[in-house]
Amino acid sequence: MRLLVVEDDRDLNRQVVSALEEAGYAVDKAFDGEEGAFLGETEPYDCIILDMGLPKADGVSVLSGWRRAQVKTPVIILTARDRWSDKVNGFDAGADDYVTKPFHMEELLARVRALLRRTAGHATSQISVGPVVLDTRSGRVFVNGSPVKLTSHEYRLLSYLMHHTGRVVSRAELTEHLYDQDFDRDSNTIEVFVGRLRKKLAVDLIQTVRGLGYLIDAGAGGSQP
Repeated sequence: MRLLVVEDDRDLNRQVVSALEEAGYAVDKAFDGEEGAFLGETEPYDCIILDMGLPKADGVSVLSGWRRAQVKTPVIILTARDRWSDKVNGFDAGADDYVTKPFHMEELLARVRALLRRTAGHATSQISVGPVVLDTRSGRVFVNGSPVKLTSHEYRLLSYLMHHTGRVVSRAELTEHLYDQDFDRDSNTIEVFVGRLRKKLAVDLIQTVRGLGYLIDAGAGGSQP
């Protein structure tokens, strides 16, 4: 999953980005409303964390601009404790959730996980397909109850595919959502990660749809021959 953090407080921005990266997300960052507005409209994020009090363009204006441009990316707004009006204006502008400053990082991470789950149509923190269980809270994967050790990129790829179970996902889409904007992207590495995942999971979970991409079917998950 690829996220954007728009926050002008550089220390808080760094802390949030670091926590999200440690949780397994690819993260881009912006420090003012103009840069955030541009990135949010031109890059395919899975979730955006947006501060309301930004220089150059305030958060409500940025969010309203995204929604007018038909950007449907889920947005969590950050508001000051005494600015209840920010919450109202944020929701009216198209926000999906909010976190009040100061906040515990675990709360923000939990809200991000919950929003990503709801957007993809999943009800709990565990996503299961056949014998494979992806625990989004712990960032762990289990097959038939046994933990499987994955690299960060392998986990990101599997997480994205399992969040979008039942839909064919192209290599280009995976590349856009697995890496931040500063990463030297190479869609050929997707094939490498898929191969490694198939070997580590040892179940027939990830299907190749020739010419289109990859699919995890809700009924998949038998043992590989």
